[in-house]
Amino acid sequence: MAERFRLTLAQLNPTVGAISANAALAHEAWLTARDAGAQMLALPEMFLTGYQTQDLIQRPAFIDDVMTEMETLAVKCADGPAIGIGGPLVQGGRLFNAYYVLEGGRIAATVLKHHLPNDSVFDEKRLFSSAEMHGPYRVGPLRIGSPICEDSWFADVSETLAETGAEILLVPNGSPYHRDKLSVRQTLMVARVVETGLPLVYLNLLGGQDDQVFDGASFVLNPGGALALQMPAFEPAIAHVDFVETADGWRAEKGDLAPQPDAWEADYHAMVLSLRDYLAKTGFKKVLLGLSGGIDSAIVATIAADAIGPQNVRCVMLPSEYTSQASLEDAKEVAEALGCRYDFVPIAEGRTAITNTLSPLFEGLAPDLTEENIQSRLRGLLLMALSNKFGEMLLTTGNKSEVAVGYCTIYGDMAGGFNPIKDLYKTRVFETCRWRNANHRPWMLAPAGQVIPHRVIDKPPSAELRPDQKDEDSLPPYPVLDAILEAIVDNDVSVADLVEAGYDRDTVKKVEKLVYLSEYKRFQAAPGTRLTRRAFWLDRRYPIINRWRDNT
Repeated sequence: MAERFRLTLAQLNPTVGAISANAALAHEAWLTARDAGAQMLALPEMFLTGYQTQDLIQRPAFIDDVMTEMETLAVKCADGPAIGIGGPLVQGGRLFNAYYVLEGGRIAATVLKHHLPNDSVFDEKRLFSSAEMHGPYRVGPLRIGSPICEDSWFADVSETLAETGAEILLVPNGSPYHRDKLSVRQTLMVARVVETGLPLVYLNLLGGQDDQVFDGASFVLNPGGALALQMPAFEPAIAHVDFVETADGWRAEKGDLAPQPDAWEADYHAMVLSLRDYLAKTGFKKVLLGLSGGIDSAIVATIAADAIGPQNVRCVMLPSEYTSQASLEDAKEVAEALGCRYDFVPIAEGRTAITNTLSPLFEGLAPDLTEENIQSRLRGLLLMALSNKFGEMLLTTGNKSEVAVGYCTIYGDMAGGFNPIKDLYKTRVFETCRWRNANHRPWMLAPAGQVIPHRVIDKPPSAELRPDQKDEDSLPPYPVLDAILEAIVDNDVSVADLVEAGYDRDTVKKVEKLVYLSEYKRFQAAPGTRLTRRAFWLDRRYPIINRWRDNT
């Protein structure tokens, strides 16, 4: 009779620093694996600490707590399947990113990461030491090789494991989402199974951590690249994989293939999950936001309602004399369609008081941007007062286009704790609204159907801080602006190449200037969901003081 091996995969959502709680999640998954007759439970990279820990991992007391919990977990799970779980290891005075195998009440084996990512959101070379390449470990009848995350992006670690006797590859990951990331992962992992001839398990972390979202979407490949199992994206899941020894080696039996979202759904689910986790992991249960009647605040209100339920979202209209009747109607309609609380707080009285207070100093000076910004900052003050009084986190609503060029008021509409659309260009905001109106999923807590009126999507965007104001008074049309921004910000395209592509040089230079001049605003902006490979924060790090300009 052929040998069999059941491996339980736990695609779960840990919290950075919640060591005991993460261990409890691991133990609960272990009980499920034991009841299913598994020989091993696998959890992702750095699961016990949560990921990414950043400099927290350098604190000796933190490492001590992790190791105490690791040893306790090993003893607690002595009678049953082995556990593979990620965590740090200090050895010889050096800190490593490790994968522990717990079996029989003890730490039976450790695997140490060789390739340390040091680009985009990762600083692992700053935090960890690179280990020598390693061989496989044995659990029951199987010799298992575990390239840890980045180790699987290179051929050498997997080939070394195959050459030293590994019979399957189990890859624990903390791989954060960006648009179209799953196809990148699967292409690389197919290369590993083709090179080694071994089955491969790609087990990814789940959940939001600051700006990053770990999307799960774990999968299993058989030699040749055939997909044997696909776990859902953005959702916790436990799956059992049965490996059978054949004449050609071990093979995974076919399991469920969960459908994967397209780019629009994936981005939207990422924003919902990241906001939900950011609130839960920081201790907030409710949010509020300024609902202007415009498209950005409408989509943020919808994301919030889908994340934590409409009953936990407060929408506040703060009109001035420049707020149109259409905006008043549209804001109320959005709040009612979602089922959120709607508060009406005019700013006229407060603005008059501030104007009177400043009038002796401003005497003889014409009104300008200063007076416009007073409106925005007064709204920020009032919203923060509500946040303090009711314990609701204030959400900001600036899209990536506005954040890129500084078309936002620091200490005004930038005030708040989180911004789910921070990495979503304006042109994608329009399409995301249309997508959400046409689609509803079980993980969305707000109502189905058209929750954002067509007029909100179709009307010309305006900050409504002066009579008849339109965004295009200050900025190029959004299709042009976003194309230039995507080239400059996301792809490092030169001014000369943009001009050669047909864009007006003066327009390109204006956009470039605004991007560089706004760095100080972004430095003080709220974190927000990372959707692309060049999100503002850890992906793109520029100096605030910077006199260089591209004069090609």
